[in-house]
Amino acid sequence: MKMFIDGNAVDSSDGATIDVTNPATGELVDTVPAATAEDVVRAVQCAKAAQVEWNKVPVWKRAEYMMAFLDLVERDKEKLARTLSDETGKPITEARAEIGNIPIAFKAFSERAKHLYDEVIPAGIEQGQDTNLLITRREPLGVVAAVIPFNFPCDLFDQKVAPALLAGNAVIVKPSTDNPLTLCMLTALLGEAGVTPGAAQIVTGRGSVVGHELTSNPDVDLVTLTGSTEVGIETAEVCAKTLTHTALELGGNDAFIVMDDADLDLAADEVLWGRMYNTGQVCCASKRFLVQESVADEFAQKVVDRVSKIKTGMPSEDSTELGCLISEKAAKKVEEQIQLTVQQGGKIVLGGGRDGAFIEPTVIVDVPKTADVAIDMEIFGPVVPIIKFKDEAEAIEIANASMFGLSGCVFSRDQKLCARVACQLECGGVVINGASFYRSFEQPFGGYKYSGIGTEGVMSTFDEMTHTKSIILKNIL
Repeated sequence: MKMFIDGNAVDSSDGATIDVTNPATGELVDTVPAATAEDVVRAVQCAKAAQVEWNKVPVWKRAEYMMAFLDLVERDKEKLARTLSDETGKPITEARAEIGNIPIAFKAFSERAKHLYDEVIPAGIEQGQDTNLLITRREPLGVVAAVIPFNFPCDLFDQKVAPALLAGNAVIVKPSTDNPLTLCMLTALLGEAGVTPGAAQIVTGRGSVVGHELTSNPDVDLVTLTGSTEVGIETAEVCAKTLTHTALELGGNDAFIVMDDADLDLAADEVLWGRMYNTGQVCCASKRFLVQESVADEFAQKVVDRVSKIKTGMPSEDSTELGCLISEKAAKKVEEQIQLTVQQGGKIVLGGGRDGAFIEPTVIVDVPKTADVAIDMEIFGPVVPIIKFKDEAEAIEIANASMFGLSGCVFSRDQKLCARVACQLECGGVVINGASFYRSFEQPFGGYKYSGIGTEGVMSTFDEMTHTKSIILKNIL
């Protein structure tokens, strides 16, 4: 696989490559270039020049290019899904669903882009402004660096690349080193669809080289990054030196609150969706399960009954419901986190084992609220730690004790109670009677505290990716 720079498929300038392996089998899937610092500088220069030309393309025409891109995605959808499954380890059914999201996102952002109207502040609204007319308009920032994580590469490509291009920016994609192949294919399809050469590019390689060069380059106008809080903080520090705009969607340790009057069957069903999807590698997955004491044992048993029936297998098989983690290294980390939770008082009642990159679906009960996992330790895997609480006040106290504040959820038949809890949780989104794993493309998605800066979605991304300019017609009336 090649990088896509200035409208061409290219290798790194020194010929170095990185192996991309299937985490489920250990087999080589393909290689990608290991970009040099010089390669990144060239990509930024090309993007800066191309942005001027791309911005001259009217919005309706940009949207037509996006629709042509979707035709190509439809043509290649099975190949894209298979590649995504092979390089990521997610079940093929989930990979197909992620490819299926691309038209939803690109169509929505295209429609929104065509309705970003200029606004007018009429004369006479403010004292002393009786003869002046003020027009506000949106203009592209320039060059956008889109840093995309491994867990939902196509969904995040949709969220970042579509609005960047539609707003008139040029965009450079920095994919995860673990699974860059599908995004290389998608970026090349944008070129095939007719996007101005250099306006959509992808540079592959180590974050220490590619990421650093992109974030420190003064010709990059916005870094939009989804990733860990640690990487987000490092990125913000580097970008601050050049006052580069940042949009950061970072880590989470979402609370899943179950009150004693909740529909326990519904709550247990939602664990399957909210914790096991993508093998638990979801930023807004429910990760801390706070359950009122009187129903904690019953809830735990219902979860065990359901989770134990999940079919784990090779990601390429249609019948597989749970695949592997992105790498054996990631699985070893989850294994260590499980063991730490047990050392801190938890008791494993299901799973807990590891085989290569595969982690058994795991349920841990009796986890004290002082345990790391109950506060700031984000487990990126199929693990359900259950923490008991006495009353509503303690549930909110435990939930808000974390440095993270991405999403959360609460289960109760009392809608007033749900509303109270939702308003008191310190996070960017709260689901009532559903798992916190909820993100529509329309939604302004983002977190509080160490979970990030800014929001992303059809409603809000264009605000992150454009300047607001005021044009004053002085004494025009």
